[in-house]
Amino acid sequence: MHALLEPWVAEGGAPLVVRTSGSTGHPKDVVLSHGAILASARATLERLGGPGQWISALPTTAVGGLQVLVRSILAGEPPVFADEHPSIPDAVAAMTGPRRYASFVPTQLFRLLASDDAAALADLDAILLGGAAAPAELLARARELGITVVRTYGMSETSGGCVYDGMPLDGVRMRIGDGGIVELAGRMLFDGYASEPRTGEWFRTSDLGEIGTDGRLRVLGRADDMVVSGGVNVPLPAVEEAVRALPSVQDVAVVGVPDEEWGTRVVAAVVGVTELDTVRDAVVAAGHPRAWAPRQLLTLDELPLLPGGKIDRLALRRLAA
Repeated sequence: MHALLEPWVAEGGAPLVVRTSGSTGHPKDVVLSHGAILASARATLERLGGPGQWISALPTTAVGGLQVLVRSILAGEPPVFADEHPSIPDAVAAMTGPRRYASFVPTQLFRLLASDDAAALADLDAILLGGAAAPAELLARARELGITVVRTYGMSETSGGCVYDGMPLDGVRMRIGDGGIVELAGRMLFDGYASEPRTGEWFRTSDLGEIGTDGRLRVLGRADDMVVSGGVNVPLPAVEEAVRALPSVQDVAVVGVPDEEWGTRVVAAVVGVTELDTVRDAVVAAGHPRAWAPRQLLTLDELPLLPGGKIDRLALRRLAA
């Protein structure tokens, strides 16, 4: 893949088609032009402080892994492929670039920080963390270990992350549209889907957000992360954060599934040892209404993941049902 991309990055060519993860619905084929991908990659390198060498630990068929390769080519530094080394510390030790970077999704970083590999991550100049919301506890643990984490927000349709730690990359514009939905514009935008060209200057995402007085974007969650259970609006990310605070819970994902009685039944899938009553009490202890508390508990050895490392929420819904 890296060798095939080199002439394309240098000389241009036909747009690339990247398939979305489909973590919450059907995957879509996203058409990305040479100009969009390179605008994103160059803005990233500028924001991080300059070109460097990258660890490739994401599937290169997805936009996050693709951009690692493109940034590597622009920097003139060959990427270090994580799967060619016994461990992440070995991959870090193999890096020779003037600056050293990696790109992970939260689940990958969570598992690294829980292992003996964590200390090596402090030798990196920055870790881009995207693809899903990053729990506050995960970011705090990284800071304790001296690891530099840059939270990214974006999607395949924006050629990857385009808002870093709440601030847009150069050339990126953002606003809050109708219904509190985040909208984005700039050269990094896709041309459209394979079956549907993009129209208009602004891309309307599926995420709720707000922009503070300092110009920083705060993503509140996907619009479909708000479910109605028993006539009450329940924000699933807030429930997830409350359950994650339990010492006995190693990992958690909260989903909603259709239910005849409640309309939508809130389900907590946890890795760890706990009881449903304990999970429900944790939500109340976090200051939330008991009506938000999960009504079903799935105890798993590990959460199901998509190839890119994101949680497979469709699979969780099937298990819950």
